[in-house]
Amino acid sequence: MSLTRRMIATGFQDLEKSARFLAASELERVDEDALFGGFNNSADPDLALQSLVRLIGRIPEVVELVNAADERNEALFRLLGASEALAEFLMRHPENMDLLHRPLRAEPGSTGAGELRASLLDAVRAGSGPAPVARLTGTEAYVALRARYRRHLLDLAVRDLGAASPTDYLPSAGRELADLAGAALEAALAVSRAELAASYPAEEISAVKLAVIGMGKAGARELNYISDVDVIYVIEASGLPEQRASTIGTALAAGISRAINTAAPEPPLWEVDTNLRPEGKDGPLVRTLDSHMNYYQRWAHSWEFQALLKARAMAGDPELGRRYEEAVAPLIWTSSERDGFVESVQAMRRRVTENIPASEEARQLKLGSGGLRDVEFTVQLLQLVHGRIDESLRVRGTTAAIAALSDAGYIGRADARELDESYRYLRVLEHRIQMVHMRRTHLMPENDAALRALAKASAGALAPGRPGADRLREQWQRTKRLVRGLHESIFYRPLLSTAANLSADEVRLSPEAAQARLAALGYADPRGAMRHIEALTVGVSRRAALQRQLLPVLLAWLADGVDPDAGLLGFRRLSESLGDTHWYLGMLRDSSAAGERLCSILSSSRFITDLLEVSPESTAWLGSDKDLVPVPFEAQWQEIQSKMSRHPRAGEAMRLIRLIRRREMLRIAIADSAGLLSQQEVGRALADADRAAVLGALHVAEGEVFAGSEKLTELLVVAMGRQGGREIGYGSDADVMYVHRPLPGADPAAAQAQAEKIVAQISTFLQQPCTPAVLAERTLVLDAGLRPEGRQGPLVRSLESYRGYYERWSLIWEAQALLRARPMAGSDALAKDFMALIDPVRYPQDVSPKDIREVRRIKARVEAERLPRGADPSRQLKLGRGGLSDVEWLVQLLQLQHAHAIPELRTTATLPALDAIEAAGLLPAADVSILRHAWLLASRIRSANVIRGGRNPDVLPASRRELDAVARWCGYGAGQGGVLEEDYLRDTRHARAVIERYFYGYGT
Repeated sequence: MSLTRRMIATGFQDLEKSARFLAASELERVDEDALFGGFNNSADPDLALQSLVRLIGRIPEVVELVNAADERNEALFRLLGASEALAEFLMRHPENMDLLHRPLRAEPGSTGAGELRASLLDAVRAGSGPAPVARLTGTEAYVALRARYRRHLLDLAVRDLGAASPTDYLPSAGRELADLAGAALEAALAVSRAELAASYPAEEISAVKLAVIGMGKAGARELNYISDVDVIYVIEASGLPEQRASTIGTALAAGISRAINTAAPEPPLWEVDTNLRPEGKDGPLVRTLDSHMNYYQRWAHSWEFQALLKARAMAGDPELGRRYEEAVAPLIWTSSERDGFVESVQAMRRRVTENIPASEEARQLKLGSGGLRDVEFTVQLLQLVHGRIDESLRVRGTTAAIAALSDAGYIGRADARELDESYRYLRVLEHRIQMVHMRRTHLMPENDAALRALAKASAGALAPGRPGADRLREQWQRTKRLVRGLHESIFYRPLLSTAANLSADEVRLSPEAAQARLAALGYADPRGAMRHIEALTVGVSRRAALQRQLLPVLLAWLADGVDPDAGLLGFRRLSESLGDTHWYLGMLRDSSAAGERLCSILSSSRFITDLLEVSPESTAWLGSDKDLVPVPFEAQWQEIQSKMSRHPRAGEAMRLIRLIRRREMLRIAIADSAGLLSQQEVGRALADADRAAVLGALHVAEGEVFAGSEKLTELLVVAMGRQGGREIGYGSDADVMYVHRPLPGADPAAAQAQAEKIVAQISTFLQQPCTPAVLAERTLVLDAGLRPEGRQGPLVRSLESYRGYYERWSLIWEAQALLRARPMAGSDALAKDFMALIDPVRYPQDVSPKDIREVRRIKARVEAERLPRGADPSRQLKLGRGGLSDVEWLVQLLQLQHAHAIPELRTTATLPALDAIEAAGLLPAADVSILRHAWLLASRIRSANVIRGGRNPDVLPASRRELDAVARWCGYGAGQGGVLEEDYLRDTRHARAVIERYFYGYGT
């Protein structure tokens, strides 16, 4: 067989480069058959070859090991093909080659914690008794400590790589790595004590007891080959002042880090991370036990107790460490009863995937969906929820916790087995990836060569052949999917088993345990939630069977919402309304997007939930984005005309018109919740629905009035305010004016009376109760307060009356109000004439200083008089500082001043007007951007308040729960209500500064 074919058969990837290494002089005395036989055991033959050539150059005796029998050189080739970093350690410290002369075992043993501690202390020439002091210090001690640590690491790696089943050996490897880290910390502390002797009296140093508490994977004894070691330091010193003891304790702790990771000829081991201590980076490095307990009892966040789940004394004074463990244990196991526990759990879930760079998301072993953090989160949460009353769950390691949860009946045996196997598999992949360069990484390789090497390294010493990259990818993806599915199955299926009395094969929780689990997941009324689950799943109907299948996922989606209890109640009512409707259950089964969208709505919006309950057929829209596209005004009007033609009676026609408006409002709200519409599009769509309803009401009213008398006039409804700008919110009143024009020959007084009768009928038809009732309707209230002379003037005027009024009596505020006038319903000819009449009024050639002062005076009066007494102006969305009114008044003042000369300003909508203001250079672009952002955010929050079902839509909520709900509607992540609050207060503060500068003229 040619050399090239032999290389290919052995698994080499870079044939040209490896051929050059095979020709190296260092390999002249090497037997080729023994060499290639060894490479068959290497995960990465290319890497093994390069490291071997370098190693022989440093240690020529390695040739004899290569030429030895296959069993004798197997350890060498497995190591060189798996870890370049450990090969380089051998080159630096050839005295450790003896570890590669040992035969491998399919079921390796382990080195005990005591043996490791004694060895590391011996390396720095310290005794093995309590509070040992090293006889080596400085660089000499650091090199000795690190070299001895890496000798033991090399020994473990060789045993690990020779195991027949790396997943079976994983817990032992994790324990030994954690014990080795603990031994290194013990030796580093001994060195630190010796180094402090130059600065402090020996009796003071010996008086300070220091315990090193391991956290995270170090505390749980499931450490990686390379990882930060999370620690907390506890001190105690009898006979020393507290400040003095703290100073010495801090110096001891700093000395530990120095010995472990300061620069030296032998590279650092790992980072000693102390950020989990009380107050994090801002807190003191060391504390007494009493200080720790005072902090945990008074100030600690819920996540800190979750972190303490792994706390373990791993170095230093063992008795002090034991007392720390005993002191914090009750706090850990009662943390699920603390205020904010649910929010903390939700924050834990968010941390699973947040802050992952987009380029890494698909490659993450740890943080990505279906990764290690998913398993750890699932297990830890179940421990915290049920460990309060079940002490068998109070274990630190993940695999041990899975077994305990299964033995105690909190996880089904099959689920526990799959979760355990998945976790071990992912951890083995993580170990093998890190072992190559001894670097912290949780990313799967991208190229096929690296994936093939990883597949071989993780397959076990007895696995035949060399697995392919595609096979590894498939197994990894299958494991990720399994882990995500197990999360829902483990959390929620036992709840259904408890509620629905399923088969004995299913895990069944006690009522107390089931309610504790629901409470931990965010359900405020766990007992009520269990009743809903029972009602949905009990029985043998197709609906009950399918909902037993679907509810584990649906409950998880509901728990992600702001109000899971309301969401579950809404889901129950909706399901009962739709009964066994085939499309509803099929949609939930076949469309995860529709199911997730429904759960998000039900748990976040009382407004939409109420509408869905009375219009359950609209749930079908959730499965298709095209069904959520707002229906244009023209199509709505065509449908209304069709309804009126088939239902000539006024009451019937108006009920159908109002049902159409309710339907379209629901469609818009669902589309809004799905992120399919911008705030501008929402306002325009809602305005179109109102316009169609008003036009329908006008036709019905005219039909009623003209049926009993001759037609004497034509009528026009003019939209004003935000309705005129087509930028309304959900359920907004419609500001309007009414205009009529008597027909030729009609008596003016009779025509006026007829117009008033029609106008009265329009409002009645839109607001009076229907039979049957239009349930959950937001009735449309028409407000004519912006008409000439305000509420003191006639409700409806003739066109000529308007002409006379505007020519003689019009005030500047009325011209300002007309800026947003837009025909809404009625005679097209009259609309054209009315707009021609008011254009010179609202777009005057000149605005006098007196008029400007009057606009400012009225605005100041509105601010002073219309805000509710005691209200915080900074939180008022409409009339508050920098809110909607501020922005709109400045825009309208600029329109009054400049629209005559700049036609682009002649718009009824705020945002297009701002665009025109910026384009014309009337305000700096930066200031326009400030106004735009503030206006959009205030509008969005106002809509969110209505959608959520808040009592006062014009106020930024103060409660965290309401803020979080509003924030989610506004596009923020879960738990970011405080971020929304900060953004709104900042944006409106900046907007108010712009208003004061340009509207009131301050600083100009």
